Amino acid sequence: MKEMDRNNRKKLIILTGPTAVGKTALSIALAKRLDGEIISADSMQVYKHMDIGSAKIKVEEMEEIPHHLIDLLEPDEEFNVVRFKELSKEALFGIYERGRLPVVAGGTGFYIQALLYDIDFSEEENHGEIRKKLEDFATEYGGEALHRKLFEIDPVSAKEIHPNNQKRVIRALEFYELNGYPISIHNETQKKRLSPYDFCYFVLTDDRDVLYEKIEKRVDLMMEEGLLDEVRALKNMGYHKRMVSMQGLGYKELLDYLDGNGTLDEAVSKIKRDTRHFAKRQLTWFHRERDVIWIHKKDFDYDDRKILAYMEECISRLGG
Repeated sequence: MKEMDRNNRKKLIILTGPTAVGKTALSIALAKRLDGEIISADSMQVYKHMDIGSAKIKVEEMEEIPHHLIDLLEPDEEFNVVRFKELSKEALFGIYERGRLPVVAGGTGFYIQALLYDIDFSEEENHGEIRKKLEDFATEYGGEALHRKLFEIDPVSAKEIHPNNQKRVIRALEFYELNGYPISIHNETQKKRLSPYDFCYFVLTDDRDVLYEKIEKRVDLMMEEGLLDEVRALKNMGYHKRMVSMQGLGYKELLDYLDGNGTLDEAVSKIKRDTRHFAKRQLTWFHRERDVIWIHKKDFDYDDRKILAYMEECISRLGG
């Protein structure tokens, strides 16, 4: 990229990594140092009433740093990559207008990629009848059968997308029906796009055993804080596990328990297991991304001050 081009691009900071690695506290500290505002790249924290299970940041924890894309939608409203991009761009416009620096923080790599490289998915969002047909198929025959349909037409995507991620499985099948070729080919083309931003893309990580121990403790803490009551309240409000929001980790397992399937201990064990698997998939995703700056916490002696100093040094080398 030519230096002049870099100077004409707006700066964008991304801080991501697997669940429970410690992104939230670090993102606030970074935003304070940079005079920044935070945009949440999380597929669950956008929903109201879903605080404990999404590990949503509390107002008092924000330390007066503005946060965007948190507590915007009701659980029965659709939130997808197109809506994320739309809302994020609105937030970015305001942040740049105020002369501040945006920090995109969260663990949904697909959303981050779409925003960073300005990938256009809008044309795919006007075909609700195809999506409805696929959703009905999943309801009747199950997620595994839906995933097998994807494997038949796009084995590359089928290997990358977990059968439990019904939203992305449906999107891949829908893309094929609309375009006649696999979304994996489309994604490879999109990955070659240049970003319209001058960015630093930080991925925070840790040793797997340390990360898994944090996940176990986080789930236990969520249960102590009242996650079961939160899920029960959502159920009483009429929200059910066929909704995309209720497919979130912690919610679908406890809804199953409340529906009489298994014991509470079994449900909690499933949450821990599924969260560990989710963290592993997140890391796999980030390893495939380009232009990533990996930050292994052990290399910095688990000292956030050292991590922040390193991040600031990287950011100082951006153009503009």
